[in-house]
Amino acid sequence: MNIVEFVKLSLGEWRSQRSAHHLAFQHFEAVTSEIAIIGLDAEDSRVIELCKSNHIDPKLATSPFKMTWEGESDWDEDEPETMSGSTILVPIPDGDDLTRGKLLREQGYAETIPSIGEYEIGEDGTFVLVTKYDRAAAEEKIWFATPNLRFRVSLIKTSSGKGVTTASFSSEIRSLKNSQE
Repeated sequence: MNIVEFVKLSLGEWRSQRSAHHLAFQHFEAVTSEIAIIGLDAEDSRVIELCKSNHIDPKLATSPFKMTWEGESDWDEDEPETMSGSTILVPIPDGDDLTRGKLLREQGYAETIPSIGEYEIGEDGTFVLVTKYDRAAAEEKIWFATPNLRFRVSLIKTSSGKGVTTASFSSEIRSLKNSQE
């Protein structure tokens, strides 16, 4: 699998169930969310702007997409927290190798700031993304069990990478309500 195939397989609406262990707080959190992933044209002004803000030629953008989410967390059991957001993501392959490169994000995962991660897709089709932030580092692994079921494991590490502050596992099921699959 390469980045073009991975993004194409990821497009659609997903229902996600995530369990997270916040080790620093010794707290367990359950999050349910709806995620929408839509493809963007490489000529989209948001894609071009994100590339230029990172000093990357927009012509290198491959399979850009937008991800939006809306979910609910049980962090505070007395008052569930709702959360929502969106971000533009732009893969920039390493030359002709579509299995590795950079992933530009308008909004990061561990810190809500623009970020650049390094991705690699293994022979087994697992997408691995490592992103270093100012105060933390994130490692995400995403793989498909079937075209309509994918799994995601995320680790938030200390900036030195020596300690793990959060570990989470998500199962994501594609919504087939508008499909005849």
